[in-house]
Amino acid sequence: MEIHFLGGADEVGSLACLLRNGPDEMLLDYGMTPAKPPRYPRPAPPVDHVMLTHSHIDHSGMIPWLCGRHDTRVLATPMTFLIAEMLTHDTLKIAEYEGFPKPYGKEDIERMRENFEPVLFDEVIRVGDTEVRVHSAGHVPGAAMYEMVGDKSVLFTGDIHTIPTGLVRGAKPVKCDVLILESTYAGRDHENRQKVEYKFLKKVEEIVNRGGKVIVPSFAVGRTQEVLLSLANSNFEVWLDGMGQAINRHYLSMPEFLRNPKKLRRAVRKTRMVRSPRARGMALKGDVIVCTSGMLDGGPVLEYINRVRRDKKSGILLTGYQVEGTNGRMLQEEGKINLYGATQEIECEVCSFDFSAHAGHSELLTFIERCDPDKVVYCHGDNREELASQVEGRENVLPVEGEWLDL
Repeated sequence: MEIHFLGGADEVGSLACLLRNGPDEMLLDYGMTPAKPPRYPRPAPPVDHVMLTHSHIDHSGMIPWLCGRHDTRVLATPMTFLIAEMLTHDTLKIAEYEGFPKPYGKEDIERMRENFEPVLFDEVIRVGDTEVRVHSAGHVPGAAMYEMVGDKSVLFTGDIHTIPTGLVRGAKPVKCDVLILESTYAGRDHENRQKVEYKFLKKVEEIVNRGGKVIVPSFAVGRTQEVLLSLANSNFEVWLDGMGQAINRHYLSMPEFLRNPKKLRRAVRKTRMVRSPRARGMALKGDVIVCTSGMLDGGPVLEYINRVRRDKKSGILLTGYQVEGTNGRMLQEEGKINLYGATQEIECEVCSFDFSAHAGHSELLTFIERCDPDKVVYCHGDNREELASQVEGRENVLPVEGEWLDL
């Protein structure tokens, strides 16, 4: 077997891995990086199949391009595909709004839909002559790891989380000869999730008690639902605005991919939904507003921040990593954001909380140990060396984009 990274070898984003097993060639993910301007993987050669690990745009974002040009078949869990298709339509809207060239058209998304082939956890399928086993990756509902079995067994993780969250159970190790591992949080460990949620709720309580409003910018896929689950046992009046509403409906339509669908259903029922411009004014009379986008680059969150930015009693609670060049990173580092074309000072309180859905450094080390591979290939991270330096007794490989690697 050989692999060739077309993107995401040494950075978080645009993950795309071409795998060759004898006459069989297949892609593992084909994403884009939603930067300004967007960054794309190298053009893929014609392949019959792409195996999509999960719906996040840095893994799925360029699959319509693939289907439109090469008529590639798309293997993914039904949950992953449903959300990924929704995000590809959103990608076109964002490109039009920000004035960047569209990476594909609606007809390519339609071809992607026609080419979808569903897979399920614990299923064994064949891609050409290669046997592929599907495993749960944790991370977000529907996320999968793929184990390719030929002369060797190769496990491609995509993004993983090994600790159970409110939404999903953690990924379980899979014995393999070669482990192709994401390293997003190499060198960094997460604070205990229960402590994070406790601090988050205490900060919400503090802001509300002093008469302020709480704005929670949140990624629609996964993060919004984790935040709502955290708030569900409180007495705050919580409103939800943006794409997270549609994601909630999709998640609840496939409860088999959720750890506890009853808890999510209860959290959603307790949350008030913003479905009109008038309702946004009503939401500002409540306590907490959870809304997209998570990095503050567009979406209804900008309207809410514009309304509270001079109110020192109010607060903006960030719940996810803020990519360099985004409004969220500017807010963290400078206390400013770009609002409707003008840079504005933000006078309300700003706090960050680590609700990450990725395995941290120590969890990745434990996962490697329990998978017990002969070779570990580190990708999808900008600090891979620190993780590899702590793995002994195995061959550690740091691939370079554009080069073939013999497994």
